[in-house]
Amino acid sequence: MNKSEALDLLVEQALRDDLIFSASVATSLRVQEAIDVADCSLDTAAKIIMNEPLLAAKVVAVANSAAYNRGSNSVTNVRSAIARLGFNTLRALVASLVMRQIAGASKHPVIRAKINQLWEHSAQVAALAQVLARRVTKLNPDTAMFAGIVHEVGGFYLLSRAEEFPCLLEPDDLSGAEDDQNFDELSETPQKETQEAIIGRAVLKNLNLPSEVNDALEALWYGLRAMPPETLGDTLLLANELARTLSPLDTRTDSETNRCESEIDFVVGEGSLLSILEESEDEVITLSAALII
Repeated sequence: MNKSEALDLLVEQALRDDLIFSASVATSLRVQEAIDVADCSLDTAAKIIMNEPLLAAKVVAVANSAAYNRGSNSVTNVRSAIARLGFNTLRALVASLVMRQIAGASKHPVIRAKINQLWEHSAQVAALAQVLARRVTKLNPDTAMFAGIVHEVGGFYLLSRAEEFPCLLEPDDLSGAEDDQNFDELSETPQKETQEAIIGRAVLKNLNLPSEVNDALEALWYGLRAMPPETLGDTLLLANELARTLSPLDTRTDSETNRCESEIDFVVGEGSLLSILEESEDEVITLSAALII
């Protein structure tokens, strides 16, 4: 089976809602459901999170990042961390655990390296989206971070199936006529859906995400954004473009990815995008590092 055939099979499964997840994903989704209930208290949430050591460590680390710890007062326990972050951010951090678990813990060194690179990319996009929403588009920064965390959901799922379908790791043959024909045929579907969009949308059905996050991901898949950014989709697309670590599944050419930041600079109030990024560099670095845990 070649890469095109494997992708076609996975798309067919996605359209049937026939996806394969590990048991750990189901456990984390139950955590998500537990903290989503309207009357979930701070104490209850803390107890739930403390049952997941990696998630607990991430929650405390993010609460102590420069993006959330403005007064340099570190927290040392989960309850205080949740109180500082709020439930919206907590839900985003649970989603980050789900993303890692969707990809699984492959023993294959190449797959493991791609999973780590994809997560590093996602963490950077999430941190950048949080800063851009707060400083540029004036949108909810927690929702923007949430969108950044899950924006590669389809990619994580593809990597989870890479041991079964090693051909998924092969580079795309951008000059191949057969691939061009397959892409053209796929693009001519009524909604001009791509394979990434179809698979990603199928995975998202299991995550019960906010509608505004789903809409932002649709904008990302179709690649249309305003400049300066206005919507959550615009914010996510810009953060994706600014991330220094590229997705290992990115099929763009070097000339398309090596755009200088100055090429997309614009005025924001009395400053500019570049000045905001410079001022927020520590926030982006510490937040993305905390998310990678």
